[in-house]
Amino acid sequence: MLTLHVAENSPETAVLIDGPTVVAVGPYEKLTAAAPQARVRRWPGILTPGLLNPYAPELLESTYHPDPREADTLGTDPITGERAAEIFRSDPARLGASARRGVQRMLAHGTVAVAGELRTRTVADVVRRAGLAVGQRPPRLPGPPSLSPSPLILLPPLAQGGAARFAVFDVATRDELVKQGASTCVATVMAGRLVYRSR
Repeated sequence: MLTLHVAENSPETAVLIDGPTVVAVGPYEKLTAAAPQARVRRWPGILTPGLLNPYAPELLESTYHPDPREADTLGTDPITGERAAEIFRSDPARLGASARRGVQRMLAHGTVAVAGELRTRTVADVVRRAGLAVGQRPPRLPGPPSLSPSPLILLPPLAQGGAARFAVFDVATRDELVKQGASTCVATVMAGRLVYRSR
């Protein structure tokens, strides 16, 4: 089914997708005229190719993402360092569940690709199943591990025939996205599926 995604602050980069593939990228008016039968999804802000998070090992293998049912004892914030290591040592099965929650947090920050060498098969499988692209870590990391790394690393522009993988942020411009960070994400699409929506 054809779906046309358009964001109010970037109508010139609307994206027409058919399942997991980008059919066309261009001005909304042009794409809607070419495919009037397409379902239209309108978003606030800007549509981007999505973000690369270079800290996959740190955020998924060395950080424990608590289950909401553990909020009373562990809180809701990610746990790092020796405390996270102790959680994984005491119950290795918690790594996979934590990684799934970590990936969901990444998707909620517009992450569509990760980098870094994943050393555990469990986490690598979680990343693969989520459909995140995996790349090489940049030679010089820009800052501390974060769901919203600074500076943000945007992927190359979407192109016809490419993967339907992108994110939408509720900001007016890319400069504003850089200032406000990835927590402004309102939607993330992977393989043509809406995998995160803030509202």
